[in-house]
Amino acid sequence: MANRSNKKELKNLRQNLRNNMPPAEILLWDKLKAKQLGGYKFRRQHSIDQYVLDFFCPKAQLAIEVDGDSHYQEKKIEYDRERQQHIESLGIKILRFTNNEIYDRLDGVLGEILRKLEEGSGEGKTSSPARGED
Repeated sequence: MANRSNKKELKNLRQNLRNNMPPAEILLWDKLKAKQLGGYKFRRQHSIDQYVLDFFCPKAQLAIEVDGDSHYQEKKIEYDRERQQHIESLGIKILRFTNNEIYDRLDGVLGEILRKLEEGSGEGKTSSPARGED
């Protein structure tokens, strides 16, 4: 997948996103970085093709997306749906969480991520892009 990852033309966008992470992403990144979650390495603001993922674990082929309020606008819902279908067509699993889930139940979110990492079968919780919980 090296030819699909972190394309040069998206470098500035990825850097900008890393430097301006929303508070919920900062909270989650603090728990994912440095292999703190089960020894799995995560990358933040990692691009696959034309899409930038919030967090990505290459070993498990797992993306984590944190959805704020903007993800519930009609155009954004459709964009997220198409984006998710494309990423999943490449064999990458996606877990989605709302900002509120990160703030209100971070330990539960981390538990869900760890279960997905450890199951390795590709089956399990993959939520839709429009959960409406934020």
